[in-house]
Amino acid sequence: MQKESHTFKISPADRLGHVSEYYFSRKLKEVAQMNAEGKNVISLGIGSPDMPPSEETVNTLCENARKADAHGYQPTMGIPELRKAMADWYKRFYNVDLDPATEIQPLIGSKEGILHVTLALVNPGEQVLVPNPGYPTYTSLNKILGSEIVTYNLKPENNWQPDFEELEKMDLSRVKLMWTNYPNMPTGANATMELYEKLVDFARRHNIVIVNDNPYSFILNSKPLSLLSVPGAKECCIEFNSMSKSHNMPGWRVGMLASNAQFVQWILKIKSNIDSGTFRPMQLAAAQAYQNSDEWHDKMNRTLYRNRRNVAEQIMEALDCTFDPDQVGMFLWGRIPDRYQDVEELTEKVLHEARVFITPGFIFGSNGARYIRISLCAKEENLAEALRRIKEVIK
Repeated sequence: MQKESHTFKISPADRLGHVSEYYFSRKLKEVAQMNAEGKNVISLGIGSPDMPPSEETVNTLCENARKADAHGYQPTMGIPELRKAMADWYKRFYNVDLDPATEIQPLIGSKEGILHVTLALVNPGEQVLVPNPGYPTYTSLNKILGSEIVTYNLKPENNWQPDFEELEKMDLSRVKLMWTNYPNMPTGANATMELYEKLVDFARRHNIVIVNDNPYSFILNSKPLSLLSVPGAKECCIEFNSMSKSHNMPGWRVGMLASNAQFVQWILKIKSNIDSGTFRPMQLAAAQAYQNSDEWHDKMNRTLYRNRRNVAEQIMEALDCTFDPDQVGMFLWGRIPDRYQDVEELTEKVLHEARVFITPGFIFGSNGARYIRISLCAKEENLAEALRRIKEVIK
């Protein structure tokens, strides 16, 4: 009996029409193809630390992974040892008191946190304030979840901080969340207590929750600050932190959020329906990493990154780009010369002629359209080689 032939047709969910593949996912395929052709591209694009965690961290993971009883499901709220380590770390570096039992939620990185916070606090059709320029995932995930995106400007003349006069003129009646990120990525603008105080005041007056993404405060920054150090901030604010940058653990996917007990409980209700807890030995190793010595942090974030930053500044100068020498974090953000029609004219030239991948700033929003970002997550010798190649191409 001959089977009748039918063409099976199915369409993706409508939400896929509102987002595109993450820029780095797409561009790194091109870089991989160039490398397969033997072109040996030096990547100064993504911010993935290339150094290992502390030896104590790795040893703790290995020791506990060998235990027969360490491989079961774990509580979604995280083990008490990790939550206590996170609270102790906030007290040690930010002088912020957190109840480890109720005011902390471990995360599988900040991307996951963006998803869970939005699901917990924002109804489809409600508005969220997203910085321009800013981390693309603030926009893409909120679009997927049906939030209405309202961008607010960050500009160099205001040190890449929100223009509160401009914000006050907006219709904020439907705004539920405001995403902030200090020290700022991609611009490297640092946080100040004055900025944080303004954000808390703004949140209170407009009944908006501020969510501050704070993974960069230990990179080339002598004075780490937390939004939660402002009196009363926990009532209206949530802060993310991540071990990816500060502890050389990007692939481990360990982060956290801190806020008041009610917000944390709402977020946990969402998270517990989406995933199970992280591998116990990894949580114990993360708890150990939070005890890294000041000397370890100094070596990573002041010596190693400072040397790399010096070479990155030379690359900016070779490209005739201007930059703020006071910026912090693991990237260097610079404005391209006026002679280029757009930023990709420069970044594509550098990629295909010098074989160096540099991030174009337009991926972070329209206010980044004439900027580039250089990652410091490359060995000093690779940065030096990138500088040499660029000098040969850019005359």
